[in-house]
Amino acid sequence: MPHTQTSEPLEAVLKLADFVASSRLPTKHGEFTAHVYRSRLDGVEHVALVAGDVANREAVLVRLHSECLTGDVFGSLRCDCGEQLDMALERINKVGSGVMLYLRGQEGRGIGLAHKIQAYALQDQGMDTVDANTAQGLPVDARSYDAAAEILLDLGIRSVRLMSNNPKKLAALEAAGVPVVERVVHQVVPNKENIHYLETKRVRMGHMLSEDTHLNYRKC
Repeated sequence: MPHTQTSEPLEAVLKLADFVASSRLPTKHGEFTAHVYRSRLDGVEHVALVAGDVANREAVLVRLHSECLTGDVFGSLRCDCGEQLDMALERINKVGSGVMLYLRGQEGRGIGLAHKIQAYALQDQGMDTVDANTAQGLPVDARSYDAAAEILLDLGIRSVRLMSNNPKKLAALEAAGVPVVERVVHQVVPNKENIHYLETKRVRMGHMLSEDTHLNYRKC
């Protein structure tokens, strides 16, 4: 059972998420231990897939991955989520230790599955992902990473090497007391279905994506 190095009761430490259960989880990317945490705010259950010994360790390789049914399960080409998930698990397995924190309830950057599918329909009419959200009266990005930070702290992690292109994730962890000692570039090769989605993230949302990759795609 994960625990923080503290003399305080667990309930006093985990204000947003409580540990529920753990089990061995063999996968095609290697063997992990799945730790489930339940959010006190909305009852959503998040999963931390842990490889190796991460307790009391510095510079642990970590990915905060927002749930994406279409990309993670169905292999949608409209986003890069499924590929990022596989890449992160492969990287963790390769180095022998790390954490994939799968954040459920964050579908469509937090707007939910139905609104996300409606956003797809609006994108097919010419909108980008930002305008497709705001056209529905929804925020561009409704996600919070406070519970994620608490889970990492409960696992005993002292600092992280974060696999991410999103500056908000880095800032959120730092603000919550989880030092980010390195950002590990986590970029996939664009395809014809997600090239505009990725450019919108780079240009309008400030994601740290390489412009060269997009230029090279357009030359193909």
